[in-house]
Amino acid sequence: MLFTRPWASLCLLAGSLAGVRSLGLSEDPDIKAISLRTHSLEPPYLDSDMQSRWWDFGGDTIIRTDQYIRLSSDKPSRDGWLFSRVPLTATNWEITIEFKVHGQGNLYGDGFAMWLTKQRAQPGPVFGHADNFEGLGIFVDTYKNNRPGTVFPYIMAMNGDGKTKYDKDNDGKANEVAGCSARGIRNSQVPTKARLTYFQDSFLKLELQYKSEDEYTTCFEIPNFKVPPVAYLGFSAETGELSDNFDIVSVKALNLYKRNPGQAAGSGATKPAKTASSMTREQEGGSWTWFLMKFVLFGLALTGAYVGFTIYRTRQRDRF
Repeated sequence: MLFTRPWASLCLLAGSLAGVRSLGLSEDPDIKAISLRTHSLEPPYLDSDMQSRWWDFGGDTIIRTDQYIRLSSDKPSRDGWLFSRVPLTATNWEITIEFKVHGQGNLYGDGFAMWLTKQRAQPGPVFGHADNFEGLGIFVDTYKNNRPGTVFPYIMAMNGDGKTKYDKDNDGKANEVAGCSARGIRNSQVPTKARLTYFQDSFLKLELQYKSEDEYTTCFEIPNFKVPPVAYLGFSAETGELSDNFDIVSVKALNLYKRNPGQAAGSGATKPAKTASSMTREQEGGSWTWFLMKFVLFGLALTGAYVGFTIYRTRQRDRF
């Protein structure tokens, strides 16, 4: 009876750990994620020389090293930008941005943008960035100019060809590839995040978190979308007569690799691709689980050896 409870507890622990390990691996064993430090950003943002090794910023951008990078403030006629110094050349990637749109009053504008373009750090009239851009622009438009029947704030993607102008008078209606309304994203009570996932020759997907923590909703998913193979990652914002605060809190970029290149990355009707955050947790959790399992098995072996030795000594005493 002395060893019954420890033995049973160890067996139950080993079984539960094995279950956790198999559950984590079953989510998506085909994707590996590696952090891209050159395209990630978190406090304090700047080094000891008050510069960033991997990012440039300009315009009216304000950096508060313990909280945010404010692209434009809640004041009229402000614009600012933030751009990576080196291009993003990964074939498949996932970028998660924590941002904050907030301000006072019921009238506000204009919005901010995320860019993956061949050009970088070029101020202009499109949410603080130059027009006629070449590449991907994702616009978080908080002020409605002329789009009847559309609920604002509105988020849309535009695939710039270097020649076509942004349809500013109609809030990009002529340029929109895909988009969604995001009422509640301004002054949200939870951290607001955007997660953009791209698999070359497969899909581009944008998911948003603003209703509750750890709950992403799909804004859009575009099949067969092509981002320039060499593009700079950037953000910009602008205010006009109306204003708001547009803050970037953090950027987390991950390079995604398919372990089985012959299998298409899941999207739509195919098997969904796992998010990089869950992949990272899976990799870390899997290694720790395997270590704990080996520790438990080692304990079981020691317990069994001790029980056997005790029984042997008891029988020896009874015999003599």
